[in-house]
Amino acid sequence: MYKLRGHHLFCLLGYRGMGYSKQYVENMTRIHQTLRENPKTWIQLVNGPDQLCDKYPNSGEYHCQDNTIYERDEAILEKLGLGIGQILKWEEIESCIRKHVVSSDIQSVCENCSWRSYGVCEEGIQDILQGKGLRKVK
Repeated sequence: MYKLRGHHLFCLLGYRGMGYSKQYVENMTRIHQTLRENPKTWIQLVNGPDQLCDKYPNSGEYHCQDNTIYERDEAILEKLGLGIGQILKWEEIESCIRKHVVSSDIQSVCENCSWRSYGVCEEGIQDILQGKGLRKVK
């Protein structure tokens, strides 16, 4: 079972192998690949730093505790109709995305995210809406 915070549910959709450090990328790739290959993997939704934050580099400001990040977590969970502490399979999260999310939601929910300019998160949501699941990381 993976412990993930709200906004990382969307980050995983847009993940294409980029990240903050080599360790972060390796960790994110491992989690992403597991969810892609086994959508029945259990996820526990947590408040605050999660298993992806564990590998955030210790080189400057640790944004994982910023209020804006907590607000983004809350907004995404609310959008999906999910809550902190819930345990569900990744495929159930994808189902919630198909029911409650459109690609343009990234523009408002993730408005201040530095990764938004790449456009990959909207593509990731579109893939889920079309039933394709997570994209393979090259």
